[in-house]
Amino acid sequence: MKCLVWDLDNTLWQGILLEDETVTLPEAVLTTIRALDARGILQSVASKNDHETAWEQLHALGVAEFFVLPEIGWGVKSASVRRIAEQLGFAHSTIAFIDDQPAERAEVAFHLPDVRCYPAEQATRLSGLPEFTPATTTVDSQQRRRLYQAGFERAAERASFAGPDEDFLRSLELVLCVARASGAELSRVEELTLRTSQMNATGVHYPDAELRRLLTDPAHEVLVATLADRFGPHGAVGVLLVHKHREMWHLKLLATSCRVVSFGVGTVIVNWLVDQASRAGVHLVADFRPTDRNRIMEVAYRFAGFGEEECACHLVPADASPGVLRLHLTPAPRPAPTTMLVEAPDLAEREGMQPP
Repeated sequence: MKCLVWDLDNTLWQGILLEDETVTLPEAVLTTIRALDARGILQSVASKNDHETAWEQLHALGVAEFFVLPEIGWGVKSASVRRIAEQLGFAHSTIAFIDDQPAERAEVAFHLPDVRCYPAEQATRLSGLPEFTPATTTVDSQQRRRLYQAGFERAAERASFAGPDEDFLRSLELVLCVARASGAELSRVEELTLRTSQMNATGVHYPDAELRRLLTDPAHEVLVATLADRFGPHGAVGVLLVHKHREMWHLKLLATSCRVVSFGVGTVIVNWLVDQASRAGVHLVADFRPTDRNRIMEVAYRFAGFGEEECACHLVPADASPGVLRLHLTPAPRPAPTTMLVEAPDLAEREGMQPP
């Protein structure tokens, strides 16, 4: 599951807000809320209640921050759940709904048959169910709620911004950090290669064991790109795998998150690597496998100057998989981007890999 939608009265809390003097939040339910949040499972609300009164009560109980896109009003709950899924961009099969009323669960199940429905008495046992237990929990999944909340604020400001897109991007105070991956960050790298298809240059998935082996190889650079702005972090948004030969660098994998396409992150990362290769005095070769989804990545490569023309590079690897193009570029210095600050290592400084 990617999102759990809670009813409030006699589900999240004990009591009926508009009838009882007080409502209480059981400690076991709070434990469930925190456990799901730590696993990267988003949580929302679909409740028939007065919005202002219910939201104030969630604040009073100290849990309002855990819920995104709350739907509190008097409409049917299936419509509320549908709007939550649409705004998150999640398939109905990844949404769960919990309510104490059988009629409410039946109404949601009838209109949204792919949504899983649970009775309120299961609230304290949800974190033990396999569908709420992801195989791995990454640094980004632990802060997924914060990433989405910052994204909603960012989108609202963009909608109200009257100037050119480039001015809006500068107003965000974007900082792109490219860093060598550590063992603790490998789950983020593996997750990006698994989840990204539109902005994956080859579609290749590198499993954890292979990534750990490459971390110990001085001829390989395993790099993770993260992005942040004044609204908060975007999390890990890019991964690069570079095999560094003495006269040529081989970009074996470049994948960036689809959620930052509009910020031009892919182009910035490619230009940064081209500039690094120029400083090192080496040729660049990039693998690219065309698919029906990664056209944007091909445009980024072509716009950077990569092409299929024959060149004098005699160290081009001969191990290309079927369908993989080998794109070549003789690098020249690239200017720094105007829309974000880039913080990154000097790849030519790594011991034993100095250019000739």
